Amino acid sequence: MCAVRAEADQQHDHENVSLTSTTTDVSTASIPFVRPSDHDLTLVIPAYNEESRLPKTLTDAAAYLNQWGLDYRVLVVDDGSQDNTATLAAAYGPRFSTIRQPNGGKGSAVRKGLLAATGRVVAFTDADLPYDLIALRNAYDIVQAGQADAVFGSRDMNDSSSLVERKFWRTVASAIFRGIVTFLVSRQIRDTQCGLKIFSRQAAHGIFSRSTINGFAFDAEAVFLAHCLKLRIHKVPVTLVNEYATTISLSRNAIPMLLDVVRVRWQALRGEYNFQDDVLIPSEQIQTPTRAAA
Repeated sequence: MCAVRAEADQQHDHENVSLTSTTTDVSTASIPFVRPSDHDLTLVIPAYNEESRLPKTLTDAAAYLNQWGLDYRVLVVDDGSQDNTATLAAAYGPRFSTIRQPNGGKGSAVRKGLLAATGRVVAFTDADLPYDLIALRNAYDIVQAGQADAVFGSRDMNDSSSLVERKFWRTVASAIFRGIVTFLVSRQIRDTQCGLKIFSRQAAHGIFSRSTINGFAFDAEAVFLAHCLKLRIHKVPVTLVNEYATTISLSRNAIPMLLDVVRVRWQALRGEYNFQDDVLIPSEQIQTPTRAAA
């Protein structure tokens, strides 16, 4: 069983939320072997029936990433869409691609994308690109510099902000869910549902090769597994720039999400997460990131 609650509580007592100090002073461990990366950053975007929103997201992502100048790929994971979602990425050039899968849930789509990604740093965000991408860049710099293995966007930090007004009941529901997650999963990362998370590729494999939740609570499981793997964790503030109609229904998804969080703790108690027989990638096999040609 992962003794994450005791560890997280101890970390919370000494928590420093600055972007330059690590929150857990332990080395990366228990991460499975993966083959060397071949570019700097893979951005995974799970999508289900996103024909209307995805073109703007891909256009904005391409503009930002091209200006940034790193060697990147954008990987759309089409989660069994019934519209033209799966065909859209092809129009944006060779850096953009799509993986198709039968409808399995957002957690399933993110898992498939992150395990298929070959960037030295891998990340995922939502199909409506809800957060200013400066947070992605800040998180990438932290991981690329070797200061953390996993960086989680967080809407509850002092420097976080919102350019849109959230619906009252969604704000209330988020606060309730956050309180439960704080108790069961992590006092350090309270905003587990923020749709921007960044990992070293090795850390992503360590987490998502073990993850089991296919629904919207997969984020909470990812945070839980990051603690169990003793990964070095940071969080970065985000700016919410839009919040279109979400695929999450409070009436339909709230109870299943809560049950899935409880399931994560139950699986840990039963020892169902396998943390044995993992191999670190030899340092000589980890390629130095290269910049895209001008």
